[in-house]
Amino acid sequence: MKILVVVDMQNDFITGSLGSPEARKIVSRVKKKLAFCRSRGDMVIFTRDTHGEDYLKTQEGARLPVPHCIKGTPGWQICGRLMVNGASVIDKPSFGSLALADRVAGLGQVTEVELVGLCTDICVISNAVILKACLPEARIVVDAACCAGVTPESHQNALNAMRMCQIDIVEG
Repeated sequence: MKILVVVDMQNDFITGSLGSPEARKIVSRVKKKLAFCRSRGDMVIFTRDTHGEDYLKTQEGARLPVPHCIKGTPGWQICGRLMVNGASVIDKPSFGSLALADRVAGLGQVTEVELVGLCTDICVISNAVILKACLPEARIVVDAACCAGVTPESHQNALNAMRMCQIDIVEG
């Protein structure tokens, strides 16, 4: 079984409070990737960064004092151009999601998990490493062309770190 994990492709990370030109640039690529994976019959799981109204009082909020992905707000929503019928959505309160790893591991017979999304250097790398630890014999793949980091340099650094953890990096 192959799974596509779309990490945090939410309005706040694309056009909102933490949006960037790099994030906006990958939306059409992610949409094409979704269509391709769905045509193969792959399972699709979205993750959604999820914070409460008390975000600025959290450890993350103290280090990144920009309210974002507050549950129920338009910025918290997954980009409407990307949502597909039948996809699962996992809300996650931190960078990496143990719930995602549990869900994927519980499916059995997973041969490949591909990750795309935002941000390469924070949530994509966190979830890729957790999935690799949880499924050491499955192929874990990150499509660099369908990811964007906080900066182009930190995006590249995260890709290099994932390669060192035996996560396959592809382009397209």
